[in-house]
Amino acid sequence: MSVLVVVLAVCAACCLGFGFVLQQDAAQRAPLSDFLSFRLLLDLMRMPRWLGGIALMVCGMVLGALALAHGQVSLVEPLLATNLLFALALSRAVTGQPLGTQGWSGLAVLAGGVTLFIVAGQPEAGEAVTDPLRQWLIIGAVAGLAALLVLLALRARLVMAPVLLGGAAGLLYGLQDALTRVSALRFAEDGWTVVVATWQPYAVLVLGVTGLLLVQSAFEMAPLRMSLPALTAAQPIAGIVCGVGFLGDRLQTDPLALLGEVVGLLAVVGGIVLLGLHPAMPRGAGRFERAGELHGG
Repeated sequence: MSVLVVVLAVCAACCLGFGFVLQQDAAQRAPLSDFLSFRLLLDLMRMPRWLGGIALMVCGMVLGALALAHGQVSLVEPLLATNLLFALALSRAVTGQPLGTQGWSGLAVLAGGVTLFIVAGQPEAGEAVTDPLRQWLIIGAVAGLAALLVLLALRARLVMAPVLLGGAAGLLYGLQDALTRVSALRFAEDGWTVVVATWQPYAVLVLGVTGLLLVQSAFEMAPLRMSLPALTAAQPIAGIVCGVGFLGDRLQTDPLALLGEVVGLLAVVGGIVLLGLHPAMPRGAGRFERAGELHGG
């Protein structure tokens, strides 16, 4: 395991976590008529705090891309999931809410899950799958599931819509990370002239903008605790599926290792839920009451 990859991924998680808190604080003040509209992004661009959050997010994405250029998706994604720890740390500093049993338990479970998955799986780079059908089936399945969650969010109760949108955004970000690694590997082998002639960099841009719109709409509707856990849990799962499915990432497959990988991922999700529901996470400003406007009252 490369120490550089771990450091880059954790620094990326730090920037992402801090950025999400600043973005949600600004998004909750945006007009609800902008829900799932690109007007939302235009309105948010007028808010300095949101721009600061986006700047941190961009830094996190750049650091994450550097980590993906040097390490496997199956290694980087669980480390990026620790962004929730940093989001909670900033929220705690703002609210003064102690971590308590729930916070420390969530921290231990999330950190333990990430460690267990990496130690049990021992992610290694392998040969990328050259079968385009397999690649497109996996990409289509991840993107299709994200689209289904968005459709369900449009029909769901208010309390569930942010969760579904966060999950959809996480799936797209996981897919974006996988395609980022494809572009990084191609750049290392052939340079920019070849990379810009392929479709992956443009897909990364489209996925990033679409995911950003979904995240900000979720942040606009509800407290951070409603959407960030779903986003943080879905992203590594989608990334690992893509990494193993068509990027050639190899994980240990003996029964004991598989058990450790499954338990590790379940612990990651469990820790994310515990931290995401912690009282220190921002509650928002009564958006549920205002969100009734979206559904006619």
